[in-house]
Amino acid sequence: MNQISQTAISMGKYVVSPTTHPTDCGRFRASFSVHRSEGNGSYCRVFRFDKVFASREAARLFAVTQGWLQSCMPHPPMC
Repeated sequence: MNQISQTAISMGKYVVSPTTHPTDCGRFRASFSVHRSEGNGSYCRVFRFDKVFASREAARLFAVTQGWLQSCMPHPPMC
């Protein structure tokens, strides 16, 4: 993995951008986006999770892990 910026991480041919969102009760939710651009085509998916975490770092770690799993799959599932 190569760090592109503070939030975006290069994972092979994909760029994963994890993020966290505070909840009303002081906990955090995780989400991430996966981007890829090749030639004339591009791919961008956003994933949001209902699971809540006690800390921002725990939510970010979950988002990075899920982004890594998604970017490693040869044929990611289509929703």
